[in-house]
Amino acid sequence: MPSSSIPARSSVGALLVTLQLGLMLLLPALAAPNVLLGRIPPGAVVLAALSFGLFLWTLAHNRLGNFNIRPTPRPSGVLVTSGPYRRVRHPMYTAVLLGAASLALMSPALPGWSAWTALALVLRVKSGMEERWLSELHAGYASYRRHSKRFIPWIF
Repeated sequence: MPSSSIPARSSVGALLVTLQLGLMLLLPALAAPNVLLGRIPPGAVVLAALSFGLFLWTLAHNRLGNFNIRPTPRPSGVLVTSGPYRRVRHPMYTAVLLGAASLALMSPALPGWSAWTALALVLRVKSGMEERWLSELHAGYASYRRHSKRFIPWIF
């Protein structure tokens, strides 16, 4: 990684993480009134369960020290291609989007799905940057990328 680009990468990464966390806080706030009234659609429960299951499966295949909330890969990071990573390059982001969709279902439609869409866009940009930088760090990343999808197996 060229040292001159590290500060720029860090600034952009921090901005994307701030946006991501802000949206991840907004969604539960939007859903809270319906949750407190017990208005939880069955679809929201299913999405939350899928999100939690994918989260646990991802943790089982990738050690915590290998993760980085910022899109800048850890120099000592290991490329993981097993478990959910076999088909999806960013299973944690997929888990976040599933959990966020659960919250959007419990929120007023326009603000809930607008926040979900904004989160999906932030994660799309963040994953794109991360992938460029992972390609610089791991020689096998380009091949792995050709054989896996970004968020949804066989689709996207």
